[in-house]
Parts: sequence; C-alpha cells; structure tokens
Amino acid sequence: MTEQFEEGAAPRSDDVEQQPKKKKQQFRAKRRTDVHGWIALDKPLNMTSTQAVGAIKRIFNVKKAGHAGTLDPLATGCLPIAIGEATKTVSFVMDGSKEYEFTVRWGEETATDDAEGELIDSSAHRPTEEEIEACLDHFTGTIMQVPPIFSAIKVNGERAYDLARDGEEVKLAARPIDVHHLELIECPDEDTAVFVAECSKGTYVRSLARDIGRHLGTRGHVVALRRLISGPFSEEMLISLDDLESLSHSAPGEAGQRSGLANALLPVETALDDIPALAINRNAAARLRRGQSVLLRGQDAPIDGYASAMNAGMLVAICEIVEGELWPRRVFNLPDHPPVFGGDDQPIE
Repeated sequence: MTEQFEEGAAPRSDDVEQQPKKKKQQFRAKRRTDVHGWIALDKPLNMTSTQAVGAIKRIFNVKKAGHAGTLDPLATGCLPIAIGEATKTVSFVMDGSKEYEFTVRWGEETATDDAEGELIDSSAHRPTEEEIEACLDHFTGTIMQVPPIFSAIKVNGERAYDLARDGEEVKLAARPIDVHHLELIECPDEDTAVFVAECSKGTYVRSLARDIGRHLGTRGHVVALRRLISGPFSEEMLISLDDLESLSHSAPGEAGQRSGLANALLPVETALDDIPALAINRNAAARLRRGQSVLLRGQDAPIDGYASAMNAGMLVAICEIVEGELWPRRVFNLPDHPPVFGGDDQPIE
C-alpha cells in the first residue's frame, strides 16, 4: 500500500471542507507476447548461453525459450534460440552439423583447453605451416575424441566441470565424432594458427586444438572461437543483442502487421530444413492436431522417415511416415497472425 504524505498538520474535518481522496492508480501487468519462432543470435563474448536465453526472454517478453547447443562464454557467434512452439524443434537443430572458426596458440596446454584455464604443460616446439597442413587428414573423418574435463558431460550424475572445479580427478572416455572438413586458414605468426572446421554434434573444438598440438609434437589451446553455422542457421542470418534491443524500442506494429522484432523472428519451420514438407488439406490438419493419423496418397508421397505437415503455409505437425500413413510426433499450435510488440503497462481506469 502506497503511503501519502502531506506538509504540516492534518486539518480537522470541522475546520475545512472534506477533500475527496485521490484514487490510487493501478497498473495492469504487461501480458506475455504470443511469440513463436527462432532467433539466430550472434552471441557476444563473455556471456553464457543461459544468460543469452534470459536476454531474449526479456526482449521478447516471453516465458518459454531455449537454445539449441551451448556456446562457451569465451566463444561468439551462432546461437540459435527457440521461442514458444519453436522449442519443439530444438533437437533437429542440435543434431545438425556445426562450423567453427578457431585460433590455436601453440606451446601451451591448459586445464580447460582454452585461454581461461591454468597452464598445465608447455613446449618450445613451434610447428611449421607445412607440418600443420600435413596433419589435417589425421583429424578428418570419423575420429575418436576425449572431451575436455571442463565440459557439461555427466560423470556418475554430476557435470564433469563441477567435479574438476572441486579438484577431483576426472577421466572421460573417448567417443566417435565426425569432422567433415578441417582447413588451415592462416598462420599469423609462429605461435598461432587459424582453422575452420565443419563437424558433427558432440565435437569439442577445444579438444581438437589440444589433440592437434600433441600430434605436432607441441602443445596447444584455443584462444578464439566463433561458431559460423549451426544446422540451418548461418552467419548471414545472425543478429546481435544490441540490434534486438533497438528493435524492441521501435513503434509497435498494428494488428496483422509485423513490427521490427517480428521481422527479426525466423519461422518455426526453419529448423526443419533437412526434412521434406508435405502440403495437407484442412481436414487432414484437424486429424493430426487430434493425434490421429492421415493416409498418404499419390505416387510422389514419401514412403518413410519424417516430414513436416503444412496447411495453407502454416506448420501443423512433425510427422513420422509409417506404412503410408502420417503419424503426428510433434503438434504445433501457431497463431495465424504475426506477433505485435511494444506498449507500456496500461493503467486500469
């Protein structure tokens, strides 16, 4: 309850005419915006992925959001963030390939395999550009990799980085990963080399730098890391937090029109770039939304796998095709109009 203060002593009711009390102004809480889609965020340096998701929730005034693959605080670049119904498609992005540009400093290995960790080993040897080029085939294709001990992998139910920070010995098993492409971009000086790698889910670039250094008879750790591509999200699609903040202060769009923030949103189905889209009619869409299957007709219909069912250009469901029928596995509840942003809390009259 708001206290009211007046100057001087309060007048007696028999001395002056009774004044009507000023009505307290109440404010209606700002409603959550009905937003569904993806933001291809250009994550800044020294921000965790969780903090980035929090910033998106605040800017878009939404409750439900999540990222599709962690980026370390010291890494920048492509962090796809799903909002609303788009969170149902996160796994499709996480399973996609990634592309990174990273810089390795030779001669030092750290506990975290990046510039944040303490020095644990060193070497005076510096590999030549020819030696680096010659070793790249050894790290291309399906290879075995031991993740960094400072990683989110669980060991007996606990995160490896928590155990490592507590001083416990952490031993992680090697696991297969796929490095589709690995290229040396430049050697700015004898101490550093810049690479580009396209790799599968589960690849740790920090471990790749560590292992390349050891293979070359020296030591190495990552000093700069930028993710360029994550699944269907590329560098050309990225938008910064600063730009999103600016868009959030632009004039709100009218009903049926897209405002600045709405234009920054990518459609939910952006994450489904690798699976075929099937056009269905209204009756079929209603069946899928009820959890019922739809019989596929036509010689060009897919015979197996997954498909995104679309009605009038709107995503209805992600379906599995089983024996000529579409079975809904993820059903979407999307509005038929763009979100409208902007406007302060409104007073209740």
